[in-house]
Amino acid sequence: MDRKWWTLITVSVATFMLLLDITVVNTALPAIEEDLNASFTDLQWVIDAYTLSLAALVLTAGSLADRLGRRRVFGVGVGIFTVASLAAGLATDPTMLNIDRAIQGIGGAIMFAVSLALIAQEFAAGRERAMAMATYGATIGIAVAIGPLVGGALTDGLGWRSVFLLNVPIGIAAMLAAPRYLAESERRAGRFDLVSGVMSTLGASLLVYGIVRSASAGWGHAVTLAALAAGLGLVALFVAGQARAAQPIMPLRLFDSRERSGAYAARFLFTGALVSSTFFMTQYLQGVSGYSPLQAGLAFLPLTTVVLAVALCLPRLTRRFGNAHLLIAGIVFIMIGAAWLSRVAGDTAYVTGVALPMIVFGIGQAFGLSTLTTAGMAGVVADDAGAAGGLINVVHHLGGAVGLGILVTVFDAAGPGLAERVSAALSGAAVLLALALVVVLVIRPRQVAVAKPATA
Repeated sequence: MDRKWWTLITVSVATFMLLLDITVVNTALPAIEEDLNASFTDLQWVIDAYTLSLAALVLTAGSLADRLGRRRVFGVGVGIFTVASLAAGLATDPTMLNIDRAIQGIGGAIMFAVSLALIAQEFAAGRERAMAMATYGATIGIAVAIGPLVGGALTDGLGWRSVFLLNVPIGIAAMLAAPRYLAESERRAGRFDLVSGVMSTLGASLLVYGIVRSASAGWGHAVTLAALAAGLGLVALFVAGQARAAQPIMPLRLFDSRERSGAYAARFLFTGALVSSTFFMTQYLQGVSGYSPLQAGLAFLPLTTVVLAVALCLPRLTRRFGNAHLLIAGIVFIMIGAAWLSRVAGDTAYVTGVALPMIVFGIGQAFGLSTLTTAGMAGVVADDAGAAGGLINVVHHLGGAVGLGILVTVFDAAGPGLAERVSAALSGAAVLLALALVVVLVIRPRQVAVAKPATA
């Protein structure tokens, strides 16, 4: 097998581990709450500490990888992630667990920063690269889909700590595979822009922190407002600096393409709804329906099955219908699924109120993640592959963290019952997806009439 295919396998497996770690934790949250005496805010940070670190550090890590070598940086990221996973599995209180989750996110950010660039440098632009990107996107969809099932099975069988310890053997295997199967990239000359790196990292961190804190302290709290204002200011200064930088961390030319810019915006909204829906449905299944962790994981089986089935067909469907059409279809399906799920109540029947909408939701999830990845890398030249891949992952994880933070405030503001609160949060997720649909309809390629040659 050619090295490029081994590259795709190695990167996809590592990415699978990272994305699995977001949703695999959801079904373990009630067990963590009981064992560590954690509050709801603690549980929210189990998710957000990880995604926040990922979102905040990806651009900086990608710029460093261009100067130090992508394979080398990828290996460092895998090592950090693996050690932090071991520490999370051994945590004895919520604070230590969330610190370990943040360190996991640092390792994940380093890995994510170079994942798409490693694939792009091996596959030539065109159909072959599109197929590789579709495979990578399908991997993300599968990992997100099977997370609740894997988390439920592990929590019921081995305890919640096993959802973190699972990463250790996978991480070791990835560290061994990287030097053997991944080609090292050429190092880019120039000095790393430390000031820009700090501004992007701190700005994103403060923005997400402000949004997450608003769920417990309120939007009018002084700390919330200060964090949001400082975050917005730093992000604005970062963007302004990138326009003048000789070697920018985030080249603004990536936004020259309407397709790419729209894909970034749609992915932000899409991931916010996706991460939040899994989080709140897990709370519903265990807190309202009274399911065990394993039963809750099995309840996600319709979604898992359909994502796996669609993922197998995605490369062929992409060739037949084109990325743009599948993207629109994906947003429509997942929006309908989220709206249907938002009707849950205390006496909702599983088949009609959970299983069937999960099937619709899963079709949209599988289409959406893959096609948004492809659209985000469309037309990117080799020198910008690392920055474009990093930007996609920034948007992905920032969207997840911000979306969950916003919808937790919706959850808290709803009625006293858990079912009513989950319903309100899922309705909010459907609104985010409706906005994403508007974006993808605006960016869809326009048909250009081609003049026929004159005939004699």
